[in-house]
Amino acid sequence: MTNTPANPRQIDPRQIANAALSSRWAKPIVFALALVPLFWTVWLAYSGELGAEPILESVKQSGLWALRFLLIALAVSPLRMLTGVAALARFRRMIGLFAFFYASVHLSVYVGLDQFFDWPAIGKEILKRPYITIGMGAFVILSALAATSTNGMVKRMGGKRWRILHKGVFLAGLAGCLHFILLVKGWQTSPLVYAALCVGLLAFRRWPLRLPTTRARQRLAPGL
Repeated sequence: MTNTPANPRQIDPRQIANAALSSRWAKPIVFALALVPLFWTVWLAYSGELGAEPILESVKQSGLWALRFLLIALAVSPLRMLTGVAALARFRRMIGLFAFFYASVHLSVYVGLDQFFDWPAIGKEILKRPYITIGMGAFVILSALAATSTNGMVKRMGGKRWRILHKGVFLAGLAGCLHFILLVKGWQTSPLVYAALCVGLLAFRRWPLRLPTTRARQRLAPGL
């Protein structure tokens, strides 16, 4: 008696992805991976491989990773809707907090190592240079979002007010991209790519798309 092979159409990759992302090890692994850029930058600084201006390079790298994590956090909901992998939502808060963490590192290196805590000079820079003004605005927004990210704050604020406040993440993303565009000299491709991704994610939130469900795909698939 021969065994009948399983119908490959009955295997849903989304179930495998949801099971993997829902495991107890998924969050610790993502947490550890999110720290890799920090340790890598520290190692490069320690080994003298951050270039001729290691402090400025540290400021740049931490700022880039803050923006990257912010865009990844913004991409979680679109990816969840497009792929049907609901477990992705488990990581949105963590990734958003890592965006704030790297933004804090970015600001700390600038204030402590680049400016040596010269507060009057820092204040003048914020007022004088638009890209610093915009960057500080983005950091203030991220600070407010990080401070209200706990379940307790959701209960205190109420779901409606909390959701309104946390829509500011898109404003922070746009401000971060504009900060990057104004920071670089001349028109470079990479800041524009980040800005296009942010605008695309904002557009997706306004006009979301969804892929057909498994049952719908089965109805549309041709018979065997």
